[in-house]
Amino acid sequence: MIYLDNAATTAMLEGAVGVYQKYACQSFYNPSANYREAIEIAKGLQDVKLRLKQKLGASVGDVVFTSGATESNNLAIMGSKRNGKWEYVFSVGEHPSVYNVAKELELQGFKVHFVGLSPTGEVDYEMLESVVNDRTRLVSVMHVSNETGAINDIQRIVGIIKDKTQNAMVHVDGVQAFCKIPVDLDALGVDFYTISAHKFHGPKGVGALYVKNPKALKNIVFGGGQEGGLRSGTENVAGIMALDYVVENINVDENYNKVMQLKRLAAEILAEDENVDVLDVGSPYIISVGFKGVNGETLMRALQDYGIIVGMGSACSAKKSGNRILESMGYSKDAVKTRIRLSFNEFLTEQEVCEAANQIIKVYREIWEKVK
Repeated sequence: MIYLDNAATTAMLEGAVGVYQKYACQSFYNPSANYREAIEIAKGLQDVKLRLKQKLGASVGDVVFTSGATESNNLAIMGSKRNGKWEYVFSVGEHPSVYNVAKELELQGFKVHFVGLSPTGEVDYEMLESVVNDRTRLVSVMHVSNETGAINDIQRIVGIIKDKTQNAMVHVDGVQAFCKIPVDLDALGVDFYTISAHKFHGPKGVGALYVKNPKALKNIVFGGGQEGGLRSGTENVAGIMALDYVVENINVDENYNKVMQLKRLAAEILAEDENVDVLDVGSPYIISVGFKGVNGETLMRALQDYGIIVGMGSACSAKKSGNRILESMGYSKDAVKTRIRLSFNEFLTEQEVCEAANQIIKVYREIWEKVK
């Protein structure tokens, strides 16, 4: 099998599996308990936070461990919510775990602005500037698009916001960025940053939210007061330690260069067919590809018979019709239906990528001949 849906999830590193097993089966103690072994676990979690902050490039603030991106995004947005005539700003390109929270804020009576995208998939910076004002409470924009790989200029976005108001906080969904492209939160100047372990070869069910100023956040889960009171519930120690192992053993720059070569290779092969539209922007880990006259889902299903796994965009919204992200970029509903997403990892070989790209073209042409 050649797996090209790494934006949906990734396989755990073997070393991370061993770490997970150790903390699930041997060092399994509850970090909230008071005996020596548990206290050592609690200290270990604090050490992970310090290492994670260092990898994020954050010299201040704290890290809150969560169950993953959805919880982290909800905590950042709903936890920073306050009563009053506040306004919120989101891009239309956000993951459902942000976009649907924005829709919930609308239902609660808050004024919510949705900022469109450019043809390359980045946020429309001019539109963003036009909607930010002194009533803006929070702006939430993802770092790397899970649909297209487009990279938003977070420093530029923060600059736009701070030029308009000092009241607004900035949340960034960094799920497709962290451990894939360089991240320096001190330089970016954001208030909240979301990560999820299973997107970079860690386990599912564990993630984190970086919080620049914990006092700006209120808990949305109530219980025993773990994570400084911001996220009650016994920590997923095995998952956190496995996450830590991956973060400490991943080489972002080396992987970036390798995966960029893999993406370019795939893009070149696919683009040889004049009926194939390759959207090659931003991150080396993701490309969106359209196939004239053929439904993307039909192609995806046909490729499975050849052991090639591709995606249809966000796994959290794959069963819904339409695509607000691609449509905001200017693609028609019919064009959206012809697209698939290829997403890579550093363990793929050039041979595998070439084989997959050539097979995709072959299967596409076979289907095209039948339907044209």
